[in-house]
Amino acid sequence: MVSTSEDLTQAVRRLSTSDFVAVDTEFLRESTFWPQLCLVQIASPDEAMIIDPLATGLDLAPFWQLMADEAVVKVFHAARQDIEIVYARAGLVPKPVFDTQVAAMVCGFGESVSYVNLVKNVTGADLDKSSRFTDWSRRPLSDKQLEYALGDVTHLRDVYRHLKGDIDKAGRADWLNEEMGILTDPKTYESHPEEAWQRLKLRVKNRKALAVLMELAAWRERLAQSQDVPRSRILRDEALYDIANQAPTSAEQLSHLRTLSEGFSRSARARDIIEAVNRGLGRDMKTVPAVSRGAQLSAESTALMELLRVLLKASAARNRVAPKLIASSEDLERIAVEGEPDIPALKGWRRRLFGEDALRLKRGEIALTLAGSEVVAIATEKPGREAAQ
Repeated sequence: MVSTSEDLTQAVRRLSTSDFVAVDTEFLRESTFWPQLCLVQIASPDEAMIIDPLATGLDLAPFWQLMADEAVVKVFHAARQDIEIVYARAGLVPKPVFDTQVAAMVCGFGESVSYVNLVKNVTGADLDKSSRFTDWSRRPLSDKQLEYALGDVTHLRDVYRHLKGDIDKAGRADWLNEEMGILTDPKTYESHPEEAWQRLKLRVKNRKALAVLMELAAWRERLAQSQDVPRSRILRDEALYDIANQAPTSAEQLSHLRTLSEGFSRSARARDIIEAVNRGLGRDMKTVPAVSRGAQLSAESTALMELLRVLLKASAARNRVAPKLIASSEDLERIAVEGEPDIPALKGWRRRLFGEDALRLKRGEIALTLAGSEVVAIATEKPGREAAQ
């Protein structure tokens, strides 16, 4: 357990001589906007340790320096939240990164494989997850909790070696690097209040309501960030939609909304909300995206999408890679309804594995059939001149 700045400096000096380190974090964010870092687990090929970020006087600067050291590969499982914490605390993105969850998809372990199942498949070890829901901010932690936390990186070393060997042998390093490029792009972790509306799932009734929602979401995001509280503590999503659709421009109109508590219309936040509503109503509608009505696909496009799904699953099985990594449902829909859309599934290695055949299937140049238990593509016969006549 590393709890002093001196010990951390010495530990990082040793760790930085390794080719890679396995890293995991434990954090809480139930009562805050920004994740509260409670524990850092880290292991090199030679040693493993736990860093206590909550220890009095501990300076994490050496750890941040290790995360920025491009001579050392940082190995995570499902890295995004861990990287988000590093970015929020230190303003940097670890590089280079190897995400074993993504690597497992490249190696045919299925979509979003859990760490427990991956460890079991690779090493045969059964992990004890009884401490999974520990409150990691409490001190002291028990030996059992610390052992659980350390296991998240000691087994990760073996998983990394196994997956890296498979990827190198299959010549798929470029596939993984493409995904890691997205994970290590600072833009992935930047938080812009003006874009907060994009994470909302419910629908508004028209473009004017969307303009109001955009302003409300930006206001809530700024306030949640500045006060370091969850968004729902400021205003629940349901209330945002209710306000956006009703667009109240006075405290009296606001008081009629059922999603707001009694007396809310007399609060300081109510005044802020009315100002946001007025800003939304005053926006140039040319700056507001069109509201999607969720139009139904034609019968032909729906049928083509189903064929594309079959082709995708067959391509993924044949090449031992997770379908999700090759193409998303949105990719399939765009292939079905657009000529040749600008999507990942039609670029690079994805196009070679699936995209080219998807376009040929759409053009009627190939058909799908069964060869034994395997779905395969076969060329269709083009009608000759006589048949055409």
